[in-house]
Amino acid sequence: MTALVASLGFVPMALSTSAGTEVQQPFATVVIGGLVTSTALTLLVLPTLYVWEERLRERWSSSRFTAENI
Repeated sequence: MTALVASLGFVPMALSTSAGTEVQQPFATVVIGGLVTSTALTLLVLPTLYVWEERLRERWSSSRFTAENI
């Protein structure tokens, strides 16, 4: 929610065409892109990495357990 509100706050700056916006437009675009990217990474990629790590740990612990009992 915070990233969405911040992104929406930068939209007018990114779309403005008045004098002096040569510096503001790229800055706003970078900030919006960074917020969108970080939100996507936090909500989609990070949980996926945790699931993969947990599966690898389960495989490793189960293979270690069977090797010790043989």
